[in-house]
Amino acid sequence: MAFPVDESFIRKTEAAIGASFPASYVNAMVADNGGSIRTGSDQWSLYPIFDTSDKKRLKRTCNDVVRQTRSAMQWTGFPEDAVAIGGNGSGDQLIFLKRGEQLGPEVHWWDHETGKVHPITDDFGKLTKRRG
Repeated sequence: MAFPVDESFIRKTEAAIGASFPASYVNAMVADNGGSIRTGSDQWSLYPIFDTSDKKRLKRTCNDVVRQTRSAMQWTGFPEDAVAIGGNGSGDQLIFLKRGEQLGPEVHWWDHETGKVHPITDDFGKLTKRRG
C-alpha cells in the first residue's frame, strides 16, 4: 500500500543516485510513495522512495529506487546513466536517464532481454498512477 513521503527522503535519494528527479515524479511520489502505472500492455510497480520515519514505512520502502537501481546495474546491458523507478515483474525496468545532475522527465522502459531502451512518454506526469 502506497502512502505519502516527506520530500526530505526524496532529496536523500537524489543525493544517493547523484541526480535530481523531475518535478512531476517528485510531486507524484510526495502524494503517494509507490503504487503502479499501466503503459500499453504492461503493468509497472513503482519502486518507493526509502522512508525511515517509522518502522512500518521502513519495512514497506526497503526495496527502494536506490536498491533496485544498484541491482539493475549488475545486469548486462543496463544503461549506466539510468535510474530504475519501477519493474514489471519480468525483469524489465521503468527508467529515467541522467542528463548530468538531472534526470530527464522522459520515461523509458529497458528490455532486459535485448538491452534496448524504448521511450514511453516525454513526462512522468502524463502517466496515470494507480494507488498501490
